[in-house]
Amino acid sequence: MSGAGEDRVSDGLNVPDSDSGLWVSRVDYIAGWRVARGSADRLNRALLAVGFELSEVRAVASTNEEGRGVVRVAGWPDAVDRLAVLLETLADSQDSRT
Repeated sequence: MSGAGEDRVSDGLNVPDSDSGLWVSRVDYIAGWRVARGSADRLNRALLAVGFELSEVRAVASTNEEGRGVVRVAGWPDAVDRLAVLLETLADSQDSRT
């Protein structure tokens, strides 16, 4: 299994690192992608820490048409459902503290 920042494993969860489309000259897509990559790596480490495999669900760095960094979460539906349950449980526990 590959971790954040390592080479991607061919696992059937094909998510491109950037949108397929035309790039505009003089837009710094790389700077935006670097920022997004740092955030995606952090989220991927967190996903691994709570028991997810990156072949199931992962954060993917990309950019938008203006070169701004974008992080997308891609995954198999069952893994995304488990992630949603985890986040809902966290939200419920925070609501009960207030």
